[in-house]
Amino acid sequence: MAAYQTIELARIAPSPGDGKRIEVEVDPGGVELGGHLYSVKPGGIDGMLEVSRTASGYALRLAFTAELTGPCVRCLADARVPISVEAREVDQPGTDDEELRSPYVNEGELEIGAWAHDALVLAMPLQLLCRPDCAGLCPVCGESLNDADAAAHDHPREPDPRWAKLRELG
Repeated sequence: MAAYQTIELARIAPSPGDGKRIEVEVDPGGVELGGHLYSVKPGGIDGMLEVSRTASGYALRLAFTAELTGPCVRCLADARVPISVEAREVDQPGTDDEELRSPYVNEGELEIGAWAHDALVLAMPLQLLCRPDCAGLCPVCGESLNDADAAAHDHPREPDPRWAKLRELG
């Protein structure tokens, strides 16, 4: 499979009623989130593209599974999160309805790399974690709580200085 960044749609479905499903290699690129870069494996990801020619345009479906790697949002350890992506687009040139115009189709060419990137971002979970039960970092010493003994992180707390005068009354 060759890596595609743009695809000429008329070659896949030349006339109304035509449709085809093809295997593609997409490169959605990295995602920056919270100042951290999350990446997918270099060289592209195997995916499936369905193109159907309508009377005046195209109906498109893209599906792939990507594994994002980067820091866990709770403990900063390495996280590997598989994400299944399924995206659909419609492009009907000549219409004034923005809902029927795809930003990824320009003069009959599908910008599959940009579409894959945006679809991946929309499919991402709210938090990228190293594991579902990630306990995060200790707020006092900053050590990871995932494999630590809970008793080791029962740090004595300094009394709040704002209550010092009240403690003197007692």
